[in-house]
Amino acid sequence: MSKAVLVMGGDGIGPEVIDQAVRVLEAIANADGLNLNIEHRPYGLACYRDHGVLMSEETLADLLEADGVLFGATGGPGYEQVPREVHMQSSLLRIRKEMDVFANLRPVRVPDALLDVSPLRAEVVRGTDLIFVRELTSGLYFGRPKTIEALADGGERGIDTQSYTTAEIERVARAAFDLAGSRDRRVCSVDKSNVMESGRLWRRVVSEVAGDYPDITLTHLLGDNCGMQLVLAPTQFDVILADNMFGDILSDVAAATMGTLGTLPSASFSAPGPDGRRRAFYEPVHGSAPDIAGQGAANPVAAILCVAMLLRHSLERPDLGQRLEAAVDAALAAGVRTRDICPAGGQAVSTEDMAGAILAELAKA
Repeated sequence: MSKAVLVMGGDGIGPEVIDQAVRVLEAIANADGLNLNIEHRPYGLACYRDHGVLMSEETLADLLEADGVLFGATGGPGYEQVPREVHMQSSLLRIRKEMDVFANLRPVRVPDALLDVSPLRAEVVRGTDLIFVRELTSGLYFGRPKTIEALADGGERGIDTQSYTTAEIERVARAAFDLAGSRDRRVCSVDKSNVMESGRLWRRVVSEVAGDYPDITLTHLLGDNCGMQLVLAPTQFDVILADNMFGDILSDVAAATMGTLGTLPSASFSAPGPDGRRRAFYEPVHGSAPDIAGQGAANPVAAILCVAMLLRHSLERPDLGQRLEAAVDAALAAGVRTRDICPAGGQAVSTEDMAGAILAELAKA
């Protein structure tokens, strides 16, 4: 049976890195007999200029039916001209909510080949292999009321609401514990239960869910302490469970252990439907990087590792996902580097050549 993969390059460097990711996916599909239906859809400023929307409703319907969505990036110069109502109609927040991809997985693994890129000492960062499970469809980014209101004194007040229900916490906690069962069986849950009511509920519900997983060790950290620990000793972590805001912030802190966002993928999943299928949305964690867009300098590794996650989770070929990850490691170990991970005095390669080096390593496997 054919699997449907929907591709949206988006803005900035998004199309550049996603083109290379699709190049790798197609090479694997051709070599290993995967029956894929890869469809491209417009998203972002280019779509807005042509059609008056960032994304059509037809594209949204296709997102909901695809076996996996591969997305590049959004944002950059020009968005200030997009009316707010148009932006909200097609924002990533709406996509996540409509797809109900509540569990966002963000792996952070530091290969030995990139120890020289990290701003941390090699002995601190060596062996880092952790993964965030971030709640993605509730919390501060979705809570209501969310507004800017006028005050009697002529000033304004910005309001964002942090809100979580028991059910929302429970389902993402179970996703984290299930994932930990296939790893080192440790979950660190992050909250601010010392000052936030939603944090108190978060800690209580996560602790209750832990009772169903007696073989998993659960610890709790306050968000600020977790940020410090990620810098001091990132190897202490296995699975980090966090709400939407803390997951967003702390996963970027953890990315600093790599010295670049250009090598970090992510995947977001819904709960299984009646047919067992989960909606899945794959995107590199880096942004649109408009300052280097169109220069052929962007690092495609994060987007290519999104393909590895897609192979594992949506195409049910974990063997191919593992092979692709090994090929990425081999290319990096051979010294092939884009500008963001190239040491001083080194020779940086283009986006296309980085993908080509990974394909060459795949061919050897």
